[in-house]
Amino acid sequence: MATSAIAHPLPPVNGYIHTLSIFRKETKYEFLKLMRTKSFSLSTIGFPVMFYVLFGIANRNAYAGNVHIAKYMLGGYACFGLIGATLFGIGVGLASERAAGWLELKRASPMPVSAYLFAKCASAVAFGVIIVSILIAVGTSFGGVSLSGVELVKMLGMTIVGSISFASMGLLLALLVPANAAPAIINLIYLPMSFLSGLWMPLRLMPHWLHSIAPALPTYHLSQLMLSIFGYGDSMSLATHWNALLGFTLLMLGLSWLIFHRKEQNA
Repeated sequence: MATSAIAHPLPPVNGYIHTLSIFRKETKYEFLKLMRTKSFSLSTIGFPVMFYVLFGIANRNAYAGNVHIAKYMLGGYACFGLIGATLFGIGVGLASERAAGWLELKRASPMPVSAYLFAKCASAVAFGVIIVSILIAVGTSFGGVSLSGVELVKMLGMTIVGSISFASMGLLLALLVPANAAPAIINLIYLPMSFLSGLWMPLRLMPHWLHSIAPALPTYHLSQLMLSIFGYGDSMSLATHWNALLGFTLLMLGLSWLIFHRKEQNA
């Protein structure tokens, strides 16, 4: 005797949860890809930590007035590390994928374009947090640096803010520079900006003529916001630094949008 199959309707797929799942998976695999790319992960994490050990820990007993040099340089190298992770993770990574045609394949898939960009930004933020966390551990363990719980939370929060801000610059560079030249061009921008902003050593120890250049650089404003957590900021108001960083971010995003749409129209 034949039996009829009973069809049970499948529960409707929750579009919101499905979209979140796409964002989560894309971010997970982007982070794993960067972590397994040793040329990126080892250098991005290793360089700021190595420099801080060489120059920050070596000055663990040095003070300039009330400023603990090792603690001051912790803030500077935290900015140096998170900016590097963002510029190379997004700038170089996105430029390479654009040249290889991977970006066109992603756009042709059902995945939202926003998930792709979110994954890039979130992975850069994650690397920034990892770098700053390692620097904090090194500074507090070997550099004689003491951090309160509030300072620790503010440092990690500023790391997220700084990573998101410089992600906009990484996006613009990825749209402008050719893939094979991206690492060199980013280094030519990233390293001088870091030096001139006082990320490697206190600005007061550098030639006086550099003091007038630093406020024109977004890296300087990020570093001053980070250093203000310790009470080591300059005489400018925090609102000035916040406005400068926000203006820089909006400028980078605006230019990226214009360039992207121009490329779309010319395609």
